[in-house]
Amino acid sequence: MSDHLFLQISNISIYIGFILLLISLIPLGMSISSKRSSRYANIAVWIVTIAFILELAYFIFRWLATGHAPVSNLFEFIAMFSIMLIFGYLVTYHYYKTKVFGLFAIPISLLLLGYGALFSTDVAPLIPALQSNWLAIHVITVTISYGILSMSAVAGIIYLIKIVPADEKSWRSFFLEGISYFVIVIFTFMIMMIVMRGIVNYEADFFYVNQQGEEEVVTYNLPSLVNYDDAIPVKNIGGNEYDKDDHFTTGIELPPIIKAHSLNTVIWSVGVGLIIYGLLRLIARRRLYTLFKPLANKADLNLMDDIGYRSVIIGFPLFALGGLFFAAIWAQAAWSRFWGWDPKETWAFITFMFYTIFLHLRINRGYEGEKSAWLAVAGFFLILFNLVAINLIVAGLHSYA
Repeated sequence: MSDHLFLQISNISIYIGFILLLISLIPLGMSISSKRSSRYANIAVWIVTIAFILELAYFIFRWLATGHAPVSNLFEFIAMFSIMLIFGYLVTYHYYKTKVFGLFAIPISLLLLGYGALFSTDVAPLIPALQSNWLAIHVITVTISYGILSMSAVAGIIYLIKIVPADEKSWRSFFLEGISYFVIVIFTFMIMMIVMRGIVNYEADFFYVNQQGEEEVVTYNLPSLVNYDDAIPVKNIGGNEYDKDDHFTTGIELPPIIKAHSLNTVIWSVGVGLIIYGLLRLIARRRLYTLFKPLANKADLNLMDDIGYRSVIIGFPLFALGGLFFAAIWAQAAWSRFWGWDPKETWAFITFMFYTIFLHLRINRGYEGEKSAWLAVAGFFLILFNLVAINLIVAGLHSYA
């Protein structure tokens, strides 16, 4: 009974925290243009602080309800990432008192939390590989490092939006506009999942043989554009019993090393997102990133550059510790080897090397200002690629995450 109550408190806490973060954007926005800017900024920060405390309450009560750290599935990991991003923002604001920063950092956290909520939030027993205290140490350290490294990306985005002219036709404006399109793709994914799962209730089950040679049934919530090799459309007739059925599919089949059902969702999101992006461009009649220029123009470029650099200085060692060192200890406990070049392990190493090169270029080659901002944004996309593409599309030992 207490476990159920703890889980309810946990769910309510993170929901209220999400709403408060959304509300905090109002006084934050008013602090940019109002004569009482400090007053509104203080109100916003207090709201964000309360939201952060509630998100920590979600983490603690979910831990009490499950008996283990809530970092064992994709929803829990993304939620923790989102919470640590808010932690990174609060620390940054405490030291730099920059008001505009929250108008970019908080929406990213909200997007992450909304994205994570579309995956299963159910509590399930841990599989053997996850039954280790080193898992919690590894994941919590990684998410803290992600939250801090994200601050460098936020600073970089603000820096770039301010310095890239609205009417410039160059690779700079192209890639900056690409960030706007990426955000629209995430929104598109969230809206499609809400509509197809909650309103249309679209489900199409397919029987296939996974990478380990085991028989599985996977559920598609969007019409199948790509599927697994020799996948058979089926319908559930009760319990674990299935009969053959007739579901839409294009006939494009992929080997089980690729998670075809996740790739299918990505393809739909990218395609529909492109259509929505095109419509928004027609309505706005200009590049979408330019809509945020009035906010970015309030920022101090030197301050943004300093935040970006210091965030990497702090976040990079934490990532190395949690993403490589602690992860290797957990891998030894779970699979009796420290390193195995699993797709997620490989990408963690790539991310580590990227930030190593980032610091080398910054310290020894003078990559400051705009160059540093682009590197910070690129690093954040490496993190997101690891979170989205590697977790969802490529099958591996971390597939349960």
